[in-house]
Amino acid sequence: MDMQLPKNLTGLTAEQVAMSRESHGYNSMTAAPKNTWFTILTDILKEPMLILLMLIAVIYLVVGNYGEALFMLAAIVLVSGISFYQDNRSKKALEALQRLNEPLSKVIRNSTVIQIPTHEIVVGDLCIAAEGQMINADGRIVYSNDFTVNEASLTGESFTVSKDNSEADSQVYSGTVAVSGLAVFEVEAVGADTKIGKIGDSLSSITEQKSPLQQQIEKFVKGMAVLGAIVFLLVCAVNWYHTRSFTDSLLNGLTLAMSILPEEIPVAFTTFMALGAWKLMQQGIIIKKSSVVETLGSTTVICTDKTGTITENSMHLKLIYNFNENRTYTEDEFDALGLREIVSYAMWSSEPIPFDPMEKTLHKVYSKTAVIDLRSAYQMYHEYPLEGKPPMMTHVFRNTSGQRIIAAKGAPEALLQVSGLSSADLSSLRKLIDDFGKEGYRVLGVAKSMFAAEEFPQKQQELPFEFLGFVVFQDPPKQGIQEVFKKINDAGIKVKVITGDNAVTTRAIAAQSGIVNAGHYITGEELTGLSENELRRRADDKVLFARMFPEAKLAVVNALKKNGEVVAMLGDGVNDGPALKAAHIGVAMGVKGTEIARAAASLVLTNDDLSKLLIAIAAGRRIYSNIKKAVQYIISIHIPIILTVSMPLFLGWAFPQIFTPVHVIFLELVMGPTCSIVYENEPMEKNTMLRKPRPLRETFLTWRELSISVIQGLVISAGVLSVYQFTHSRGGDEETVRSMVFTTLIFANILLSLSNRSFYYSVFESFRNRNRLLVYVTAATLTVLTAMLYVDEVRTFFRMASLNYEQVLTGLAVAAASVLWFELYKLTKRLVFTPDKYSAEK
Repeated sequence: MDMQLPKNLTGLTAEQVAMSRESHGYNSMTAAPKNTWFTILTDILKEPMLILLMLIAVIYLVVGNYGEALFMLAAIVLVSGISFYQDNRSKKALEALQRLNEPLSKVIRNSTVIQIPTHEIVVGDLCIAAEGQMINADGRIVYSNDFTVNEASLTGESFTVSKDNSEADSQVYSGTVAVSGLAVFEVEAVGADTKIGKIGDSLSSITEQKSPLQQQIEKFVKGMAVLGAIVFLLVCAVNWYHTRSFTDSLLNGLTLAMSILPEEIPVAFTTFMALGAWKLMQQGIIIKKSSVVETLGSTTVICTDKTGTITENSMHLKLIYNFNENRTYTEDEFDALGLREIVSYAMWSSEPIPFDPMEKTLHKVYSKTAVIDLRSAYQMYHEYPLEGKPPMMTHVFRNTSGQRIIAAKGAPEALLQVSGLSSADLSSLRKLIDDFGKEGYRVLGVAKSMFAAEEFPQKQQELPFEFLGFVVFQDPPKQGIQEVFKKINDAGIKVKVITGDNAVTTRAIAAQSGIVNAGHYITGEELTGLSENELRRRADDKVLFARMFPEAKLAVVNALKKNGEVVAMLGDGVNDGPALKAAHIGVAMGVKGTEIARAAASLVLTNDDLSKLLIAIAAGRRIYSNIKKAVQYIISIHIPIILTVSMPLFLGWAFPQIFTPVHVIFLELVMGPTCSIVYENEPMEKNTMLRKPRPLRETFLTWRELSISVIQGLVISAGVLSVYQFTHSRGGDEETVRSMVFTTLIFANILLSLSNRSFYYSVFESFRNRNRLLVYVTAATLTVLTAMLYVDEVRTFFRMASLNYEQVLTGLAVAAASVLWFELYKLTKRLVFTPDKYSAEK
C-alpha cells in the first residue's frame, strides 16, 4: 500500500486552471518566436544562390530576354521550394524532439494525482516534488516529508537545504533539485515570473555551440564563396576584354559564381542531423541536440550501469539469510516466522512510496507475509538518505503512541561495518556474500536500531545497529545481451561496467553477458588514492568498476576523456548527473531514470535498452558517412561545371559561353536534391559497424578524401572538355557542342551519384542498398534531359540540338569512362584492405 497524501489536498478544478492560465499564462520562459513559414521563406531568400538567381533574372528582364527571365523566376520558386521543404522538415523534426524532451510534472487536480507537461503548470496548482526531480515552478510547501533541496542553480552553494511548511523554510524555487523526501507545494509563480526567470537564467538564453564538423563545413563554404567572388571578377574582366559587352560579361561572371558556390553543403548538414535525430526518436532514442548525432559515430567507450541496463531489473527476491539462525531460506519458505522481522525491517528501510524495483518487491513480500500490515499506522519522520562508501540508508517511523521503528539497509559491507560483529562472524558473512555474488545475486544487508534518544546523530553510521541478515535478489542478464556486446566489440568500442554493486556479483553478471575481460575490476575506494597518471592507466585497462560512488564515476569518465576516448556514459540516478554531464554523450534511462539524469543527459533511451544505444551509434556513423559522401559528390561534380564554364573563355575556344545561367541552374537543381535528399536517405553500408570509430576531431574531409574527390572532378572535366573538342572538330555547331557537353555532364552526374554511394564496395554491390529517392531523382533528370534534346520548344529555349543515337552513346561512353574508373580503385582497396583496416587506412 502506498503512503496516502492528506485528503485536504484537492488541487484546482478544470475551470480554476483555465482562469489561472488566463491571468498568469503558461509556465515557460519568454522564448524566441517559432519559425513560421514566412520567416523560413524570408531566411531562404537571403541565401547567396537565390540572390544570384534574382540578380540574373533582373538582368534578363532589363535586356529583354523574357523567356530566360521567366525560367529564372521559375528556378527561384523551385530552389526556394526545395529549401523550404527541407527547412520545414528539419524544423518539424527538431520541434518534435523539443516536445519529447519537455519533462512531465506531477500535480494534484480534482483530488487526483496526474502527470502534465511542465509548461501546463499554472499558479495555484499543487505540485508534487520527490527525490531526484527538478522543481519546475516557484511555490510554498503545504506538505512535506523529510524534504531537502539543492539550490545551487540560484545560490551557487552545492549543499542541501531542508524545507518544510514552516514559515522560514516553506519556499521552493524553479530550477532547484529535490535531493530527498517528498513535498507538495502550491505554485505561486510560473515562467518568467519565477525567481530564476527574473534573473534570466533560462535554457532558452543559452546559445548552443557549433560542433567541430559544423565549423569545418562553414569554413569550407566561406572559402569557396571568396573563391567564387575572385573568379567572378576575373571572368567579368576577361569577357569584357574580348567582347566589350557589359551584360555578357556580367552574365558570364554570375554563371561561374553560381557554379562555384556549394550552397548544398550546409543545407545537407542541417537536414542530415535534424532528420537523423527525428528517425532515432521514432525508434525510442531521444536526441536532445541534433549535433549529438555527429558525436555518436565517434564513440570509443561505453560506460554502462549493470542493473536494468545489462540485467532485466526484475529484482526477484530469491533468498533471505537469517543471521540469528545462520540459515538461508528459499522462496517457498518466506512466510516462516523467523523471517518476518527481516522482511519487515527491509520494507521499513525502503521508501514509503517505492519506485526502485527492489523496494517494490520488498513491499510486496511484506504485504504477503505480515500478520498485521502496520504501514498505515506509522509515519516516517526522519530519514538518512542513501550515502556512504559503501552506501546505506536509514528510515525512522513512529505511530501515534510514540513507538518507533528504525530500519536500515544497503550494501552488505556497509551494514557489517556498523553492526559491531565479531571477527569470526564478519569472516563467515563475507564468505557468504562472496558465494551469493558468484551466483550473480544482488545482496542487501538489513539491520535495526533501538536508539531511544530524541536527538539523532548527524551520520546514520553513528547509530547502534543490530544486524539481522541479507535479502538476496536475482536480476539475470537480459535476453540477447550477449549479441549486443558482441556487436559493440565488433564495432571497435570498449565497454566499462560502472556499478554500485560489489565486484563478485558484477563479475558474474558480466561473464554471463559476454563482456570481454570481465575479470579485470577495481573498486571506487581503490580509485580515490591513485595519482592522475595511475588513474588514467587503470581507467584504460580495467573493465569492471564496482562499489562506485558519484565522485569515482566522474573521475573515471574524466580519465577516459584525457586518454583520448569518446565516452558514452549511461546513468539513471541523481548521483549520475555529474558523470552524465562530463561525458561526450550522456545517456539517461527513460523508464528508471530520474528527471535529473534526463536533464543532464544528451540522449534518452525510452525503454532502457542498451541495444538502442548501439542503433544510435550506427545511425551516427551512417549519417556522418553520408554527409561525407554528399560533400565529396558536390566537390567532384562542381569541378567539371566550373571548368566547363571557364576554360573555353580563358583558352579562347570557339564557343566561350557554352553554358548560360539557365544551364547551370538546371545542374544545380539536379545536384541539390541528390545531395541533401538522396544521400540523406542512403542506407548504412554493411561494413559500417565493423570499422573502428573515427577520431572526434577528424576533419570532415581528410586530404586523402579531398584529393580523391578533386581527381574524380578533374577526370570528369577532362572527359567533358574532350567531348567539346571532339564534337567541334567533327564540324558541330554551338548548339550541338552544347548538347554533347551538357548530356555528357548529366550522364557523369548520374553515374557519380551511383558510384559514390560507397567508397569501398562496387556500384553493383551498392544496388543491394535500396534507395528509392535515388531512382526517382535519376528518372526525373533523364526525363527533363530528353525533353531538352527532343522537345522543340524546350530545346530552342535551352539553345540545344537534337542528338542522334551515336552521339548519345558517345556522351554516355565518355561519362562512364570518366566516372567508372573509380570502380577499379575500389576493387584494389577491397583486395588490400579488410573493412576494419580500411577505416584506419583510408
